[in-house]
Amino acid sequence: MTKVFIVGEAGTTGLRLRTRLSSRPDLELLKINDSLRKDPEELRRQIEKADFVFLCLPDEAAIEICKLAKGTKARLIDCSTAHRTALDWTYGFPELSSSHKESLGSAKYVSSPGCHASGFIALIYPLISQGILPKDALLACTSLTGYSGGGKNMISEYEATDRNSIFSSPRLYSLEQNHKHLPEIVVQCRLNSAPTFLPIVGDFYAGMLTTITIHHSQLNKPYDVKALRDCYHKHYDQSPLIHVMDEAPSALYAGTFAGRDDMALYVSGNAERLTLCSLFDNLGKGASGAAIQCLNMMCHLPEETGLVFNQKTN
Repeated sequence: MTKVFIVGEAGTTGLRLRTRLSSRPDLELLKINDSLRKDPEELRRQIEKADFVFLCLPDEAAIEICKLAKGTKARLIDCSTAHRTALDWTYGFPELSSSHKESLGSAKYVSSPGCHASGFIALIYPLISQGILPKDALLACTSLTGYSGGGKNMISEYEATDRNSIFSSPRLYSLEQNHKHLPEIVVQCRLNSAPTFLPIVGDFYAGMLTTITIHHSQLNKPYDVKALRDCYHKHYDQSPLIHVMDEAPSALYAGTFAGRDDMALYVSGNAERLTLCSLFDNLGKGASGAAIQCLNMMCHLPEETGLVFNQKTN
């Protein structure tokens, strides 16, 4: 039986991983005594017993655990931002290319993508790789997330019985254009420069809606809405977890995919401008679901094993 150890299981992603993986008959979850969860010697002992280790920690702590794991058989899946642009780590987004998918099977170190980054990269990577959008395109992105994306502290703020009424309104942050997901967006999409990026927290628990608007003139050649959808179909048709929608509704709601591990892509617009949207769960395809997908592929299992998704969303 495959042994799995979750470091940082008390956090939002770690707790969700433990809950979801505990029902898997093919996995044995190792447990550390709460009083020893920061003890390096005990952590090393658990890592030595594990086949796979999930790191659900702040960046600096994740880096320290990597040092502890050196010389062990354990294969690491890091859910922090610490290694998402590192050359010796595999980026855990198998839908991007055959090389991304194949590398997961033998990878020792895997970095699970960020939530906002997943929504952006799913939309832009295919356009860059197919030569539709130039790498020097100046892009703008807005990404709306449920408050669970801010972890335990933000959840407590939004769910407090005596909370400030201001939390009922949308919350813009990272206004200095320094969001921690920007480096992986640039590296994975091979962009010449970072997009302008506006993340927004809404007064709902889970769900994410990432939106990129572009002018037709930014494309290397003319594409109407249908032609652009066809490009996405070409890229994602073999993926069980990313669905390209053939029609775009008049409105999208960020919480639609809450509780699911798949993602829907929408293309809409007119003769001058295009709207590209990705709809998913920040805790699913944006966090624990993506990490479990990586685990499955590292174990040479079907990537959707144990995940919640719809075969068809049209």
